[in-house]
Amino acid sequence: MSVQDFKSICGVLNVHKPAGVSSRQVVTDVEWNLRRLAREAGQKLRRGTVKVGHAGTLDPLATGVLVICIGKATQLVPYLQDRPKTYLAEFTLGVRSETDDTEGELIPVPDAIPPASNHIEEALSNYQGEIDQVPPSFSAVHVDGVRAYALARRGKEVSIDARPVEVHEIKLLDYQWPEISLEIQCGSGTYIRSIARDLGNDLGCGAVMHGLTRSVIGQFTHEKAITIPQIRESNWLSFLHSPLVAVDHLPCYSCTESEQDCLIHGRTITPESNDSLREMLEELDELPVVNKQNELVCLARIKKAGEEPMLQPRLVFIKTSR
Repeated sequence: MSVQDFKSICGVLNVHKPAGVSSRQVVTDVEWNLRRLAREAGQKLRRGTVKVGHAGTLDPLATGVLVICIGKATQLVPYLQDRPKTYLAEFTLGVRSETDDTEGELIPVPDAIPPASNHIEEALSNYQGEIDQVPPSFSAVHVDGVRAYALARRGKEVSIDARPVEVHEIKLLDYQWPEISLEIQCGSGTYIRSIARDLGNDLGCGAVMHGLTRSVIGQFTHEKAITIPQIRESNWLSFLHSPLVAVDHLPCYSCTESEQDCLIHGRTITPESNDSLREMLEELDELPVVNKQNELVCLARIKKAGEEPMLQPRLVFIKTSR
């Protein structure tokens, strides 16, 4: 691999985050080990030359799928964050904490009465569908320009407005007082700790989250995630997915070689149109463009001035035509 190849690296990595490690630390590990691979190839990659970021924070207590984006793929993070997620959550009933999980000091609820399974399932129905949810006080949400957890750690009262989230389904997998196990399928921005807090309040016995595994984000699964030891000890680039995986669930336009040449040089194209394509373009503002090799050429804005929609490249992923 040449120096230029390292500097232009672009892709998506499915990483298993272990408990006790922050999402930021996983990003740092990937950054450091990318430079390690460059050094082993006899090349130098300065810190910050290649951007690395994650698509959706996991708390240190949590484990499971953490999608890492590298290079230009970091600009696809919003598309990955919007993908549906599945969590396996473990709650402890009969206690509360300021952090809504076992990271904070546990405060037993006096005379907490163990609820029946059917009462738990009935209460869980309140948290399915489109709901308004208040994030935890100890969260990364901004309050007047400051992270909520920073205010909470200083002992300040934190007031966070409820925000809409979507919870597709919650299944009660097991219940043995005081612990319950749940499978939760939800959309972006959902706090599982908030579900624990609110469920405990509804049941009158309190609840905190004591375990969480994110098992799925979109097409990425826990079973196929690369581990931190693999990143530290092996050539993990073989696990790197094409940036196309971030947007392959969306409608796309398959371009010709001449159209690809125009797009990668920043020129607008009028795509070869048909009725179904024209209808699709009229409903969208932006779409991925792929070539005959099924590579992501660019993300293109749809310009709707005039009779025929045109595609204007916004973010190009291929440097030269084949």
